[in-house]
Amino acid sequence: MELNAWFQKGMTADEYIGSMNQNKQEMLSILNQFTLKDEDISKLEGLRDQQLRAIVLTEDWCGDALLNNPILLKIAEAAGIEIRFILRDQNLELMDQYLTNGTSRAIPIFIFINQDGEEVGVWGPRAPEIQARVEKERAGLPEKEAPDFQEKQMEMYKRLRESYQKDDAIWQTVANSIQSVLLS
Repeated sequence: MELNAWFQKGMTADEYIGSMNQNKQEMLSILNQFTLKDEDISKLEGLRDQQLRAIVLTEDWCGDALLNNPILLKIAEAAGIEIRFILRDQNLELMDQYLTNGTSRAIPIFIFINQDGEEVGVWGPRAPEIQARVEKERAGLPEKEAPDFQEKQMEMYKRLRESYQKDDAIWQTVANSIQSVLLS
């Protein structure tokens, strides 16, 4: 299926948010608190003439989606980008075209397309600085065979989720990363 067809298949932001069963309040909290810098808005408004669109591969249970999706929504608003959300687990045919490191179905993935349905950029699943932070956290975990691995891993995920929801420096890092793809 071509990217235009995938875009047409997707849910609008309102439809996606309305369908969410997990992380909805957390995502909306970031959406309501995060604001783009004036200089970022000015740069993004310059993209309006391109009439870009975005396909977002996501799932509502995903902690990275809870962080990244609301920031994309703010960027899209400034840049005039129309967005459609596609659930990863029901659309592996598309997901498997955008594997992280060629192997992982990590999400969210943002596929930016023009009006002809041609891919003009891809972002995700994390900003490089956030990926480095996650890798550092993972390096501190015990071996997978250790009896406390599961407990320590869950503590790590909880710490990350809490920082994703409260740290506006993380929000800005994500915004900068997404903009670097759009404005390059």
